[in-house]
Amino acid sequence: MSFLFPIVYSAALIYLVWKAFKVMSNGWGALDKQPNRSYKTNIKQKKYTIHPELLDKSGNITQEELLTVRFSNDTDSTLEEKGTTTD
Repeated sequence: MSFLFPIVYSAALIYLVWKAFKVMSNGWGALDKQPNRSYKTNIKQKKYTIHPELLDKSGNITQEELLTVRFSNDTDSTLEEKGTTTD
């Protein structure tokens, strides 16, 4: 039985390496089929993202007061510039 294990292990390893190269060759082939395709898209991207937690059921931004956290070593001065107060 001990002589059978290295044979089965080697066969499984060779099979998995062969499958890996086969999958990778499919990816390389996809690039070769479209050499003139530009990877730049003409879609304009939004400059900001609204998290789904900030939207109500109809998809509008909620008007309710939000809980915020400020850390003691925070050096952002935007709160002082806006005139808001912290506790």
